[in-house]
Amino acid sequence: MSTGSTPRAAVRRAATALAVYSSALSLTACGAIGGDGEGGSSASSKRRDDITVGLLLPDRDTARFEKFDHPIIKKEVASLTHGKGRVLYANAEASVDKQSEQFQRMIDDKVDVILVDAVDARLIAPDVQKSKDAGIPVIAYDRLAQGPIDAYVSHDNELVGQVQGRAITEALGTKASSSKVVMMNGDPADPNTAQFKQGALGELEGRVDIAKQYDTDKWSPAAAKANMKEAIRSVGLDRIAAVYAANDGIAGAVIDALKEAGADRIPPVTGQDANLDAVQRIVAGEQRMTVYKPFLDEAAYAAQMAVTKVQGRDIAFDALTRDRVDSPTQQNVPALLVPVVSLTKDTIKKTVIADGVYTVRQICTAAYAAGCAAVRLK
Repeated sequence: MSTGSTPRAAVRRAATALAVYSSALSLTACGAIGGDGEGGSSASSKRRDDITVGLLLPDRDTARFEKFDHPIIKKEVASLTHGKGRVLYANAEASVDKQSEQFQRMIDDKVDVILVDAVDARLIAPDVQKSKDAGIPVIAYDRLAQGPIDAYVSHDNELVGQVQGRAITEALGTKASSSKVVMMNGDPADPNTAQFKQGALGELEGRVDIAKQYDTDKWSPAAAKANMKEAIRSVGLDRIAAVYAANDGIAGAVIDALKEAGADRIPPVTGQDANLDAVQRIVAGEQRMTVYKPFLDEAAYAAQMAVTKVQGRDIAFDALTRDRVDSPTQQNVPALLVPVVSLTKDTIKKTVIADGVYTVRQICTAAYAAGCAAVRLK
């Protein structure tokens, strides 16, 4: 969340930054600005294109990381460097120790910049410091890593929670105040979790009865399912009016647990990330909504930030990072916060289909044909 500003103000500044960035690129292409931000030769520009971006992603349970984030960043880096730049990629598979080893390997390999989506934002701080000491800039991606990072690109995470919480209160309507809601939060080691939760509570507290709350270790669907089973035993299957699920992996586990418990109908369940199976559940009427965070944009902007940082194009880099955020170890971190959208049955066409994330054919398989027909998705 941006310091000293509302979420919408942060989003407006991000949009302005992108416009300025586009202008900066145009000026660079026309020769008005030196390729290094200070004026440089064409020979040095060629050398700067031959760069290596280290990319560290946290897990494979979140479908978007392997399917979208990695390939988009790889493609964008190549495009920005005339095909000479490359991405050195590693996935931590939800292991803090493994990610630390991968981080050190990238430092040893002397990559030019590291993009890191931390498994644990606090525990990664020593690795960030090592990279800084080695003269390798670090850009926190999607989650705000602690330590001396150079920049941060993500979404307005408190707004994500607000959108989720609002979806629940709107679904419950006049019955909200007497309705029992279960909160299935994300991984407490992920700093985004606290912001999602803060945004959601801002919409839910005082408006619904929050019957139970759980944290989900490492965003594990298995852990979420176990927690949901406990919630069903504690609250009662028929008394759960809605479930705040912090992301789509948790939402799927929650819905499975409800079905296995014999639910006649699935209460409103939120989500986040717009995973394909979540979009299909929305079509089928099993999941109320998901928060679509245009990760196509987030990944592309991260690649742009990494390349401009290495190439020393300060004007373009500053244009991309007009927002500011605070971490527990650093104040006023340059940042870019990408807007988010509520994805429901009514907005599938305007979001993931319009952006080319999924096709109608991918969503509307035989099992979801009836649901697709009902929402005129064809």
